Parts: sequence; structure tokens; C-alpha cells
Amino acid sequence: MKHLITTKDFSKEEILALFKDAKEFLDEKPRELLKGKSITTIFFENSTRTLSSFETAAKRLNAKVLRLDVSRSSSSKGETLFDTAANLDAMNPSAIVVRHQHSGVPLSLAKHVHCPVLNGGDGKHAHPTQALLDLFTIYEHFKGDVRGKKVIIVGDIKNSRVANSNIELLTRFGLEIILVAPPHFMPKTSLKQFYKLDKNLIKQSDVIMSLRTQTERHQKQIYGSLKDYANDFCITKDLIEDQKLIILHPGPVHRNVDISDEVLADERSLVLKQVKHGVAIRMAALKKVILEQ
Repeated sequence: MKHLITTKDFSKEEILALFKDAKEFLDEKPRELLKGKSITTIFFENSTRTLSSFETAAKRLNAKVLRLDVSRSSSSKGETLFDTAANLDAMNPSAIVVRHQHSGVPLSLAKHVHCPVLNGGDGKHAHPTQALLDLFTIYEHFKGDVRGKKVIIVGDIKNSRVANSNIELLTRFGLEIILVAPPHFMPKTSLKQFYKLDKNLIKQSDVIMSLRTQTERHQKQIYGSLKDYANDFCITKDLIEDQKLIILHPGPVHRNVDISDEVLADERSLVLKQVKHGVAIRMAALKKVILEQ
């Protein structure tokens, strides 16, 4: 049985095959590939983009979707994760998509069910489909020529599961990762690190991936205000000038904190394209884990 808990679960060959399927799915036409199948989504942590993207993906493949409302479920009344897993498994779903504020929950769930589990994000650990859609966006933009491309990841890297998954996946495909963050947002790593976002660094880059400040995961307040943070790390037109590069963000974007309004409206910003690509990638991932067992 194939699960998608981290990006490491798929080989490079499998990912390229996934991209081939995703490219076809960009036409947004409905398919019958998962007719008669059922997808259960269980999100213990709030989400709009990831949840709606997975559910749209499932419906475009003609699968039935059961969304478990965690706020009203037995898990909110003290039921253990293992009891939840047993009850979900008894419903015989074709796949389960889970998101949780604690790292490791999707992996634990996968050990107690008889269907594929897809990780919709767990704690600070991983967000594999986000990284896959990010790489797919880069791959499509550069027409497959991604080896050696320089990617600046800027923001709250230490607390970002998106950054973790992207670092693993992008380096495996030969992209060079450069981290830019204040010291307290920087993880321990051997990757190139900078504590200030400046024009000289941007001139060397092909991609800038901005991250949301994960204020809900901070033990204490780091900055006096988000405006103070924005003064040092917001992607502005003044910074990128007319550089030939692309701007990515996993969303939701803190406007004028992560990226300025002007840059979001710039043709180099592919944030909305990422959303479109996300549905296609998740269609491909659901197809793979359910049909290719």
C-alpha cells in the first residue's frame, strides 16, 4: 500500500510520472477514474486551501467525499486517535486525507488503517503535496530545466512544514536552496543562510518562495509587530526590480507583510497558478495511491 506522508515516499521517477498526469489534469475536465471510490478528509487543524483543493481533486475524479467535522466528532470528546482510526477504517474508505497540528499523526494513522493515507500537513514536520505542487509550478515554468536553479526561501523557515518538504524535494531535483530569515526563524542546517534579504542576493536567484509567519506556532512573541518583520523580509517591487524570476507562496499570504500588493499583482507572481496546480497535483496523487497499489 502506498501512503504519501512525506515527499520521500515517492521516487523521482514516480514524481515525474505524477507531473505528467497533473499536466493532463490542468484542463479541469471531470474524469471517471475514481468512480465508486470514497475519500475521507479529516482536518484537525484549520485549512481552506488544502482541504478545498483535495476535495475538488477528488470530485473531479468522480470520487465521493466524506468530510469529518472534527469540531463535532468524538475526537473532540476525548476519543483517542487510534479509536478514530478504527472507526474511519470500519467505513472502508479508498483513502484518507489528514491534517493535524502535531507532527507524526498521519504516520501513526497509516499504521492503523487499511487504505492509503495522504498527509495534508502535520505540525512543523511535512506538507508533501504543497512541495509537489511548488516543484511542479517551477518545473512547468522552466519547461523541465530545473537543475541548478537557485531558490530563495524567505520567512519563518524554522516553523514551516512547507519549507521542510520543499528543501528535501527541491534539493533532490538539483535545485540550490538559499535560506533567508531572522536568526530565530532559521533552522540548524548546512544550507546557505542569510539574515537579510537584499538586492544582491535576489539578482542571483531564479525563484523566491515567501513563507507566512507561523505566529500560532511561536512559543512567545518575536517581533513587536508584523510591520517590523515586513520592514526586513517583505518581497517588494523595490527589492526585485525587473529581475527575471518567479514568486511563490503556499498561502495564505499576509499582504504587505510576506509580499506587497504590487508584487502579488505582478506577472512574476505565480501564487494563483500554484492553487490551480495544487488541484491537479492532488488529483494525480489520489489516482496514484488508490489505483496503483
